[in-house]
Amino acid sequence: MALLYSLCCVSFSALVIVALYVSPVVSTSRRVLGDYGKLENGFRVTLKHVDSSKNLTKWERIQRGIKRGNHRLQRLNAMVLAASGDSAEVQAPIVAGNGEFLMDLSIGTPPNSYSAILDTGSDLIWTQCKPCTQCFDQSTPIFDPQKSSTFTKLSCSSDLCEALPQSTCSDGSCEYLYTYGDYSSTQGVMATETFKFDSVSVPNIGFGCGEDNEGDGFSQGAGLVGLGRGPLSLVSQLKEPKFSYCLTAMDETQKSLLLMGSIASANESLGEMRTTPLIRNPSQPSFYYLSLQGITVGSTRLPIKESTFALEDNGSGGVIIDSGTTITYLEQAAFSVLKKAFILEMKLPVDTLSSTGLDLCFTLPSGSTQVEVPKLVFHFDGADLDLPAENYMIADSSSGVICLAMGGSSGMSIFGNVQQQNMLVVHDLEKETVSFIETQCQNI
Repeated sequence: MALLYSLCCVSFSALVIVALYVSPVVSTSRRVLGDYGKLENGFRVTLKHVDSSKNLTKWERIQRGIKRGNHRLQRLNAMVLAASGDSAEVQAPIVAGNGEFLMDLSIGTPPNSYSAILDTGSDLIWTQCKPCTQCFDQSTPIFDPQKSSTFTKLSCSSDLCEALPQSTCSDGSCEYLYTYGDYSSTQGVMATETFKFDSVSVPNIGFGCGEDNEGDGFSQGAGLVGLGRGPLSLVSQLKEPKFSYCLTAMDETQKSLLLMGSIASANESLGEMRTTPLIRNPSQPSFYYLSLQGITVGSTRLPIKESTFALEDNGSGGVIIDSGTTITYLEQAAFSVLKKAFILEMKLPVDTLSSTGLDLCFTLPSGSTQVEVPKLVFHFDGADLDLPAENYMIADSSSGVICLAMGGSSGMSIFGNVQQQNMLVVHDLEKETVSFIETQCQNI
């Protein structure tokens, strides 16, 4: 079955018309910590893409995202390799870091406004704090805990201090060191504070007050909000540990959305909900691992062994869903099979000269206004995702190419944010599931 990728937006029978752009074990256990952020209902905030303030075309944003995604993939694979014991290098515990979206929030009493990077691949919430021995430039004043009446340092025996991958004790206070996969880091004191998201205030959120911070990846914001599965993350500290997001396409003016707590539940009136269980990787407990059982291109299920995407006993391999990675990366053997299938189905010449940064591009017919592309279905455990064409094909008529928004990986596979756009994606840490509803974000 084929989809038509076109300048007009019409649908009929089995063909869908979309725009041609110009420019091993399921676990239900969860570590519950002390009495931190209490939130009876929930809140919603808009998200900004990290490149939204720049005067860039969609294609330029994609290319920048691909470069960041390639670096992120390398960091993630290095982390898994180190944790599996296959790396000879001994180093401090490292986490993923960075992301593709920013959220606005306020910290302290009285509240001070900041933007922070949202990251589903790490746990710690932190911001730069005074006195700062080393801080990167940020557009807002650095948070001064002495001017907040609700700032409280955490003791060394606190649950959150004990949950840190690396900490020390100084004068009874918990000090942390959090190192990211690109060797950027934040170091400071653990504390609790009142956070405000839109109009909703949440007291006693545990966070890192960073007094020594370095790295190139944080310059878009004043810190980072971890949404991983570990106990330090924002979602784990809420009374109802769930969140959802709807990510718009990069060229849309409509903002992306993040919903936290009870309001993050999927509204089935939006459309059919597909739910798949999460898999837990003891060596990487922060990541959201899914069970990918196969892929269909066109009308053919690809000859890829299910074990290709399996999580190995040593913690390597597997598939994670990640909002902080732009495109999807598949284990190299699987990606090679997928590439061959697309070359066979597309019936267009492969473009070998383009500098898009993507692995597979095709030359568009001269003067074409639409082109057929094959269906693409990801078969997760209990959830078949039949993706819209714009969630995996990116066209640039000015360059005369249309490209597959996917790449190969020498380790883990990642289901990236282009493939998730215009879906409500619900992460439920209590039920240990991820659910998908295809929708337009403005409908939420």
